[in-house]
Amino acid sequence: MADQTDSLAVALFSEVFMADQLARSRVGRALPKGMELSHFSVLNHLANAADERSPAQLADTFHVTRGAMTNTLAKLEWAGHVHVRPDWDDARRKFVSISPAGRAARDAALAAIAPVIGDVVRAIGAEKVRAAIPVLREIRLRLGQD
Repeated sequence: MADQTDSLAVALFSEVFMADQLARSRVGRALPKGMELSHFSVLNHLANAADERSPAQLADTFHVTRGAMTNTLAKLEWAGHVHVRPDWDDARRKFVSISPAGRAARDAALAAIAPVIGDVVRAIGAEKVRAAIPVLREIRLRLGQD
Protein backbone atom coordinates (compact mmCIF):
# COMPACT_ATOMS: atom_id res chain seq x y z
CA MET A 1 0.00 0.00 0.00
CA ALA A 2 2.84 2.40 0.79
CA ASP A 3 4.33 1.80 -2.66
CA GLN A 4 1.03 2.80 -4.30
CA THR A 5 0.82 5.93 -2.15
CA ASP A 6 4.42 6.81 -2.96
CA SER A 7 3.81 6.29 -6.69
CA LEU A 8 0.68 8.45 -6.52
CA ALA A 9 2.63 11.16 -4.68
CA VAL A 10 5.43 11.07 -7.27
CA ALA A 11 2.91 11.27 -10.13
CA LEU A 12 1.03 14.15 -8.47
CA PHE A 13 4.11 16.21 -7.71
CA SER A 14 5.62 15.51 -11.12
CA GLU A 15 2.50 17.01 -12.69
CA VAL A 16 2.46 19.96 -10.25
CA PHE A 17 6.14 20.74 -10.89
CA MET A 18 5.78 20.52 -14.67
CA ALA A 19 2.58 22.60 -14.64
CA ASP A 20 4.36 25.20 -12.48
CA GLN A 21 7.30 25.37 -14.88
CA LEU A 22 5.08 25.69 -17.96
CA ALA A 23 2.77 28.24 -16.31
CA ARG A 24 5.71 30.40 -15.20
CA SER A 25 7.16 30.28 -18.70
CA ARG A 26 3.89 31.20 -20.44
CA VAL A 27 2.93 33.92 -17.99
CA GLY A 28 6.48 35.30 -17.96
CA ARG A 29 6.42 35.67 -21.75
CA ALA A 30 3.04 37.43 -21.62
CA LEU A 31 4.07 40.00 -18.99
CA PRO A 32 4.82 43.54 -20.18
CA LYS A 33 8.41 44.18 -21.24
CA GLY A 34 10.73 44.56 -18.27
CA MET A 35 8.37 43.00 -15.73
CA GLU A 36 9.43 39.74 -14.15
CA LEU A 37 7.08 37.21 -12.60
CA SER A 38 8.47 38.04 -9.14
CA HIS A 39 7.65 41.73 -9.71
CA PHE A 40 4.10 40.91 -10.77
CA SER A 41 3.62 38.57 -7.81
CA VAL A 42 4.66 41.23 -5.29
CA LEU A 43 2.58 43.95 -6.98
CA ASN A 44 -0.44 41.65 -7.11
CA HIS A 45 -0.04 40.76 -3.44
CA LEU A 46 0.30 44.41 -2.41
CA ALA A 47 -2.67 45.41 -4.59
CA ASN A 48 -4.84 42.92 -2.69
CA ALA A 49 -3.41 43.68 0.77
CA ALA A 50 -5.26 45.97 3.11
CA ASP A 51 -2.11 47.25 4.82
CA GLU A 52 1.54 47.93 4.16
CA ARG A 53 3.91 44.98 4.46
CA SER A 54 7.45 44.79 5.74
CA PRO A 55 10.12 43.31 3.45
CA ALA A 56 10.45 40.44 5.96
CA GLN A 57 6.70 39.72 5.78
CA LEU A 58 6.87 39.70 1.98
CA ALA A 59 9.88 37.37 2.02
CA ASP A 60 7.99 34.98 4.31
CA THR A 61 4.86 35.17 2.16
CA PHE A 62 6.77 34.26 -0.99
CA HIS A 63 9.16 31.82 0.70
CA VAL A 64 12.26 33.63 -0.51
CA THR A 65 15.26 35.00 1.34
CA ARG A 66 15.15 38.53 2.67
CA GLY A 67 18.01 39.36 0.30
CA ALA A 68 16.01 38.16 -2.70
CA MET A 69 12.99 40.20 -1.58
CA THR A 70 15.18 43.27 -0.98
CA ASN A 71 16.47 42.93 -4.56
CA THR A 72 12.95 42.64 -5.99
CA LEU A 73 11.72 45.61 -3.92
CA ALA A 74 14.70 47.73 -5.01
CA LYS A 75 13.79 47.11 -8.67
CA LEU A 76 10.13 47.88 -8.02
CA GLU A 77 11.02 51.04 -6.10
CA TRP A 78 13.37 52.17 -8.89
CA ALA A 79 10.53 51.69 -11.39
CA GLY A 80 8.22 53.73 -9.15
CA HIS A 81 5.91 50.78 -8.51
CA VAL A 82 6.24 50.68 -4.72
CA HIS A 83 6.82 53.12 -1.91
CA VAL A 84 9.26 52.04 0.81
CA ARG A 85 9.17 54.03 4.03
CA PRO A 86 10.85 53.66 7.41
CA ASP A 87 8.93 52.39 10.40
CA TRP A 88 8.46 55.51 12.52
CA ASP A 89 8.62 53.42 15.73
CA ASP A 90 11.65 51.27 14.80
CA ALA A 91 14.11 52.81 12.33
CA ARG A 92 15.56 49.37 11.54
CA ARG A 93 12.31 48.29 9.88
CA LYS A 94 10.65 49.42 6.66
CA PHE A 95 7.19 49.23 5.21
CA VAL A 96 6.21 48.71 1.57
CA SER A 97 3.05 49.78 -0.23
CA ILE A 98 2.03 49.78 -3.86
CA SER A 99 2.12 53.12 -5.67
CA PRO A 100 -0.48 54.33 -8.20
CA ALA A 101 2.08 53.54 -10.95
CA GLY A 102 2.54 50.08 -9.44
CA ARG A 103 -1.20 49.48 -9.43
CA ALA A 104 -1.35 50.54 -13.10
CA ALA A 105 1.58 48.23 -13.93
CA ARG A 106 -0.11 45.35 -12.13
CA ASP A 107 -3.38 46.03 -13.97
CA ALA A 108 -1.53 46.09 -17.32
CA ALA A 109 0.18 42.81 -16.44
CA LEU A 110 -3.16 41.23 -15.48
CA ALA A 111 -4.63 42.35 -18.80
CA ALA A 112 -1.65 40.81 -20.61
CA ILE A 113 -1.78 37.44 -18.84
CA ALA A 114 -5.57 37.08 -18.60
CA PRO A 115 -5.94 35.70 -22.14
CA VAL A 116 -3.17 33.15 -21.55
CA ILE A 117 -4.57 31.78 -18.32
CA GLY A 118 -8.17 32.18 -19.46
CA ASP A 119 -7.51 30.03 -22.54
CA VAL A 120 -6.20 27.23 -20.32
CA VAL A 121 -9.25 27.36 -18.04
CA ARG A 122 -11.64 27.41 -21.00
CA ALA A 123 -9.83 24.45 -22.61
CA ILE A 124 -9.98 22.38 -19.41
CA GLY A 125 -13.46 23.50 -18.42
CA ALA A 126 -14.59 25.64 -15.51
CA GLU A 127 -16.06 22.71 -13.57
CA LYS A 128 -12.81 20.72 -13.62
CA VAL A 129 -10.81 23.79 -12.59
CA ARG A 130 -13.28 24.58 -9.80
CA ALA A 131 -12.93 20.98 -8.55
CA ALA A 132 -9.11 21.14 -8.62
CA ILE A 133 -8.77 24.36 -6.63
CA PRO A 134 -9.62 22.92 -3.17
CA VAL A 135 -7.12 20.08 -3.64
CA LEU A 136 -4.36 22.42 -4.80
CA ARG A 137 -5.16 24.81 -1.94
CA GLU A 138 -4.89 21.99 0.61
CA ILE A 139 -1.56 20.89 -0.86
CA ARG A 140 -0.32 24.49 -0.63
CA LEU A 141 -1.50 24.87 2.96
CA ARG A 142 0.09 21.59 4.07
CA LEU A 143 3.37 22.43 2.37
CA GLY A 144 3.30 25.92 3.89
CA GLN A 145 2.99 24.63 7.47
CA ASP A 146 6.77 24.36 7.88
